[in-house]
Parts: sequence; C-alpha cells; structure tokens
Amino acid sequence: MKKIAIFIVLILPIVSFAQETDTEDNTIFSQFLDNLSGNLETNAQWYTNDSKLGEFVDPIAEFDLRDEHVRVNSYLRLDYNFLKNFTVGLQAESYEPFPLINYYPEYNDTQIATYYANFRNEQLDVTAGYFYEQFGSGLLLRAFEERQLGLNTALRGGRVKYAPTDYFDVTALYGQQRIAFNVSDSDIFGFDANFDVSKVLEIKGVNRLNLGFSYVGKQEDFTPPVDEFDPDYEFDTSAFPEMINSYSARLDLDLGNVYFKTEYALKGEDVSFIPPSLPGTGVLEGKYFDGNALIFTAGYSKKGLGVISTFRRIENMVSTAERNAADISSVEFQFNMQNFNYLPTLTKQQDYSLANIYIYNVQPGLFLQNFGGQAGEIGNNLDVFSNFKKGSTLGGKYGTKFTANFAYWALLDAEFDQAESTYNAEFLKFGKRLNRDFNFEVRKKISKNWSSIFTYINSIIDKGVALGGNLGTDGDIKSQVAIFDVTHKLGKGKSFRVEAQHLWTKQDRKNWVGGTLEYIANRRLGFYVSDIYDYGNDNEFSTETKAHYYNIGGSYTKGATRVALNYGRQRGGLLCVGGVCRIVPENTGLSLNLATSF
Repeated sequence: MKKIAIFIVLILPIVSFAQETDTEDNTIFSQFLDNLSGNLETNAQWYTNDSKLGEFVDPIAEFDLRDEHVRVNSYLRLDYNFLKNFTVGLQAESYEPFPLINYYPEYNDTQIATYYANFRNEQLDVTAGYFYEQFGSGLLLRAFEERQLGLNTALRGGRVKYAPTDYFDVTALYGQQRIAFNVSDSDIFGFDANFDVSKVLEIKGVNRLNLGFSYVGKQEDFTPPVDEFDPDYEFDTSAFPEMINSYSARLDLDLGNVYFKTEYALKGEDVSFIPPSLPGTGVLEGKYFDGNALIFTAGYSKKGLGVISTFRRIENMVSTAERNAADISSVEFQFNMQNFNYLPTLTKQQDYSLANIYIYNVQPGLFLQNFGGQAGEIGNNLDVFSNFKKGSTLGGKYGTKFTANFAYWALLDAEFDQAESTYNAEFLKFGKRLNRDFNFEVRKKISKNWSSIFTYINSIIDKGVALGGNLGTDGDIKSQVAIFDVTHKLGKGKSFRVEAQHLWTKQDRKNWVGGTLEYIANRRLGFYVSDIYDYGNDNEFSTETKAHYYNIGGSYTKGATRVALNYGRQRGGLLCVGGVCRIVPENTGLSLNLATSF
C-alpha cells in the first residue's frame, strides 16, 4: 500500500492538470510541464554465484535477505517552478528487495526520501525541508549526495541565505541530518558569512580578497551503551558536553597569476571511543577532546603552466551527527554514514583500474587506545600542469599536455599516555609515513586520427590504509603502475580505443596486468571489454587467489537518456568517489543502469 500511495503522490498533480484540460486549456498543461523538471536513475544488479569467488552472500544484510540475488536502487527527483521565485521538489527512492551490496543496509524500502520548498530572488534564498550546503572548504559542514557511495547527508530543517550587496552574504541554518529514510537524534545549527574586501576597498592589483567565518553547533542527548561486563554501571555525565561548538575562519586571496587559500577550524570537545575488545561502555569516561584543522593552498598559473600546492593538517576532526557513528565497530562508521563535515583524500584521483588498487584514505580520527595511538594526519599534495605549444621541441606538430603530482601523508607526531588516556600532538611535525605517491601523465596527439595517454605511478602506502587494519604495524606496499592508452578515430563518430596496464609490486597479491578494448560505433552507441589479472599472486593459502576481473558491456545514449549494460567481476577493496573512500566486497553479476532527465 505504501508504494501505491507514493506513486499516487507523484502522479496526482499531472493527472489533476490533465483532467482539467480541454482543447482550450492545453496551454495550461503545457505550461505545467514546461515548469516541471527532474531526473530518473535506476541501478539494478543480478548477483551470480562464481566458481572462483564463491557463492553470492551479502555480508551485511539480515540473515533472510543475504541470498537475494536481484537488487535495484532507483531515484526519482522532481522539481516544479512557479510564480517566478518559488520552487518545490522531492526525491523518491526505492531499494527493493534490498539495496545493492555496497550500500548502508537501512536503505531497504520505497519512500519519499527528501522534499523541499524554496523562495529565491536576487538577495534572499529561503529553503524549508531538505537541503544541501557547504561552509568554506567543508572542514566544519558539508551536506551533499553521492549515490555511488550511498551517501546522502542532506539536512532537514530550514536555511536562509541573504546577500544584501555583491560583497557580503550570510547563511543561517538548522537541521537534522538524513540517515537513510530517517533523521538523526541530534540538532545541527550553522552560520556562515563571507566578505569580499577587494570590492569594498577597490584594492589595485587584487582580483579577490575574501574573508569568511563559520560556526557549526551540534546538540545531542547522549546515553552511552551499556557496559556488557557491568550492566548496572552508571556513566558520569556531570561534565558531559551535550553541545559541541565549532568555528572556522578563512582567507581567499587572488593576485592574478598567484592565489592563496587558507582555512583554520576548531572543533569543540567531544567523547573518544575505545576499541570494542576492551571492557566498558565503549566511551572514555570523563575524557573529552577538541580538534582542529588547517588547510593552506597556494597556486601559480600562466599560459601553458600551472602549479598548485595544498598542505593540510587534521587533528581529531571526525564529526558525526550521532556520536555512536564515530565508533569504529559501528555499521555507520563502516559506511561513512552521519559525517557532516568533508575531509576528502587529497591525492590525485585516477581513472584506471590498476591505479585504484593501492590508494590512500584520509585518517582524521583520534584513537587513543587503537593501533598504539593515532591523532590525525598531516601532509601535502602538489600538482603541476604544463602545455607544450604546437611546433615546439616537446610539443611537436599537435602540442603535448603534461601533468605531474606528488603527495605525502603521515600520522601526526604525537605522544600517547594510554594509562591516563591523554596525548600531545606536535603541530607541524610529521610522524609515521602512511603514503608517498608520485605520478605523471603525458597526453599526446600523434596524428590527425591518433591520440595517446601515458601514465606512470610510483607509490608507497601503509598496508593498514590500503587493506584495512592496524596502521604502521604491518609494513608498506611499494608499487609501480604503467598505463598506455591509445585512441584511433575512424570517422563519422566512430573510434577504437586500446588500453594496456601493468602493476609491479612484491607485496600483497604481487604483479597485475590489465587491458581494455573500447569501440564507439557512433555518438550514441559504444561497447567495451576489459580485464585485470593478478598473475603474480603466489599465495595459494590466501582467500584472494588468482582471478580474472573481467567486464563486458556497452551503453546507448539518446538525448538526455542513457542505458548501460555490463556483466563481470568487480574487485573488492577501497572504493573512492570525490576523495571519499570505503572498503567494498568482491562480487560478480549482471548490472543495468538507466538515467534520464527532463
């Protein structure tokens, strides 16, 4: 009945307009459709048993749903504009009979997931219902949607944005964070202000000098879990911080060829969790810790050359809508649910399969009694972009594009007193190295119909980061990856692409080889076949024995509609989208993807 009711809610406005129209009123219905926009996305997969990977079993689902082989995730978004300044909308979501296996298990129904009403003019923007927002770089607050990871951290409440001038704007908001089809048992308050000094003072030689300030508060009534060793134990809440107040300030300076961005954030005191293997409620009693983060970006650009360097230091900056979601033993932690700030991995995001086997994942948390102690991370990311012009020695007849990246990330250098549950972290001192990554890419057009891409990656990554587990105790994985990608245009929209990859390492599953063949029949239709294979794997006792991770599929696009079909094996491990990562299991099956907008 619930699904029928949702369908009626979605279709009723259109039906009612249709019933009112006759020949004379067709323009009314036409105008309604002109003001209506939206999109539909469906991702379906039939998981199959695999002679190599084993029978399909969902490791997270409830017992009676673990062998549900067919799963479908669907999203329908509708937006309607009226009276020039008003917009209303909703998003209906369906996960039947259960979500795809890489998704938070509480996505298990068909419901209207979000809805909103908005008024906007040149100065004022008011939203009631669900909304998305980001303050600054997101150190304190970012509410966003990323369907590929199953993340939707929209806030349900109200938001007001006011810009009385072209150099000053403020935002105030209140909301509860979305968690699947529910909202958090906490309240989030926010205020953000931006002031463009360069416009007011008309400073010569300065394109932009912007100052920003943000405040985020979270209020939560918190009852610690029961101590399984002493159920009658009472937790002392006399000094417990129910309200967590956090602040940040930022500066954005653009001088033309050179620009700088910096933001510093202070997070209010909150609880710290202990490993689930230790007795107690899971929370350090009477011990509360604040956090901080600093990000600094400097860039230089001119025609043909660009350099960007980003330094970031994070100490105890995990912010979750409900405190229990910060516990590493919780399902919410495993799926990155309830994070309301944004701390992406600042390394180069690669497009190729072998380049995404050993990738770094941000380490922002404080764990006093986990892994021997961990307070956060510190590191830097450097990007260089260069275009060698046509006719030059390096540019050749068609020019050459070169990019290089270097990233280095380490734990904060800190001393831990586990007996007293205290620590002290040095501000600008690097501790145990977690990741060192150097890579470059050369894009070269060889002739009128031939173009190529060559990529080389040399990395060292801590095994605990890449594979999951303790940090700094199991050694490193050193790897090199070489990728050669060639495309040949056949004319009339047709093209053929060949991609060859190889990964060298002496650790983990040893050497890999991979390749892709892609044929574009026209601007609408394309096909591909790909495979990666850990041919160097010599550990016969490992659960991850040699396997071909093959895929074959194609896609058809017409206008705003795209349909894609694929069958194959998906490698398990870290999955990263937009710098946000989590570990996903291996699987085999047939997938269908449909996306359309109107």
